[in-house]
Amino acid sequence: MKHRIIILFTGLLMGLMAQAQQSGNEGVVSYITSQHVYVKFASTDQIAVGDTLYLKQQDQLVPALLVSSLSSISCVCDPLTSQNLTVGQGIQARAKAPVVPLVVPEEPVVQAETLPQASEVLTGDTAKIDKQGTDLSGRIAVASYTNLSSSPSNSSQRMRYTLALKALHISGSKLSFETYVSFAHRSNEWSEIKQDVFNGLKIYNLALNYRFNDKHSVWVGRKINPKISQLGASDGLQYEIRFNDFTAGVVAGSRPDFNNYSLNTKLLQYGGYLSHEKNLKKGFLQSSIAIMEQKNNGFVDRRFAYLQHTNSLLKNVYFFGSVEFDLYKKQNEVVSNQPRLSNTFVSLRYRATKQLNLSFSYSARQSIIYYETYKSLIDRLLETDATQGYQLQVNYKPWRKISFGARGGYRFRKSDIKPSQNIYAYVNIAQLPAIRANILLSATMLETSYLKGNIYSAGLTRDFMSGKFYGSLTYRNVNYTYFSSESTLGQHMAELSMSCRLQKKLLLSVNVESTFEKKTSYNRLYVNLTQRF
Repeated sequence: MKHRIIILFTGLLMGLMAQAQQSGNEGVVSYITSQHVYVKFASTDQIAVGDTLYLKQQDQLVPALLVSSLSSISCVCDPLTSQNLTVGQGIQARAKAPVVPLVVPEEPVVQAETLPQASEVLTGDTAKIDKQGTDLSGRIAVASYTNLSSSPSNSSQRMRYTLALKALHISGSKLSFETYVSFAHRSNEWSEIKQDVFNGLKIYNLALNYRFNDKHSVWVGRKINPKISQLGASDGLQYEIRFNDFTAGVVAGSRPDFNNYSLNTKLLQYGGYLSHEKNLKKGFLQSSIAIMEQKNNGFVDRRFAYLQHTNSLLKNVYFFGSVEFDLYKKQNEVVSNQPRLSNTFVSLRYRATKQLNLSFSYSARQSIIYYETYKSLIDRLLETDATQGYQLQVNYKPWRKISFGARGGYRFRKSDIKPSQNIYAYVNIAQLPAIRANILLSATMLETSYLKGNIYSAGLTRDFMSGKFYGSLTYRNVNYTYFSSESTLGQHMAELSMSCRLQKKLLLSVNVESTFEKKTSYNRLYVNLTQRF
């Protein structure tokens, strides 16, 4: 029965094929000013301020833009080259592996289940060896992303297939295996897949582990190490030894290719890390340091050190801090090993009372520079100012079914015309009488160097049949004013989400979103079928 459902639903998804365009990491130039270039994406969820965007030239991705600020679907960028760009020109964001989150923010609403992330298959191998067989777990998912617009050129459809698998102690042995793989394609561009399968296939994690004993273990393959998650995925060998409260490890191999995330042995990297963890009567503490060197065709591309510390030694206080230093600089053929602080992040969370939670964070981020990969852009990248930001969040739950909170952010860079700031506030009411549903009301006000705006939202969520069916309905009103063109953008957005547990481990999710503007409208349909095992 399961197989019939999967086959039937896969056929239904294939029938949803519409006209194809850019995938989630492809955008187009939408507007150009004397100082900035505006790039529009289907979503900017995988893009951050400080990221580099690329032009595709002769099957190569060439750095072209640096993201200075962004909204949910567009980026404001600073040019990295003197090359003239035109409106409508294609721009790409580099594929990224899902990384293990270091700090998980509190959210007022329970979301429907989504596709598995790499962090779900990267937990420590602490399970006891089962002499009877393999401890197997994972999930398979098939998803369809469809964008329909009143403008045919903005319509698209994309399929994505995902496998997450973890096999501990295979046949009762000391050998384990884990993987996280996805494959995405568009119907009318299958030739790109034929030309290079890695245009669609993304292997985020594919590794074998052999645990000699409780102290020694080795990984072979592609893996994101949670202790040095800043590094991302590494292809090769990772060895770890534990002694008392300390853990030490070495990494040797290569980085995934910049263009398509395939194996690239020319991008060698190696290094090591040391961490200390201690559980105390009043809390815990964890500290780690890592030093890595990355190369490109045998030349140093980047050398850096990463330090991280976490503790809960004070009652109801959680602290996290990390700093990153670049240890290599090459400008005009002059090499310097003087340490340069490139990234700083500090987070403090305090539970003042059972009802009141406070949190504060500070970040300062420089552009990450690969001296061989971006050798023609070094002067421009070194001139880029650090982006600094603060965020304060308050959550208060005075009654069992009512909670509210606010979050404020402030981000600035010396070269910005004005800093970016935003305020988000919400009220969440659980189990409303009569309809037994949860309601979330929220408002967002933001201002950047190129726009100001506000977003008002109201959402209703409820589960049925003892949690087997979940539904939510959301309305958003969006208003933006752009300073450069003195134009405005108004949007009305409606979203319907449903998820149904067809069987104990079989989940179907459907999300429909419609956006209405004065002259055009957009409709997005996301359908996902996930089978756990």
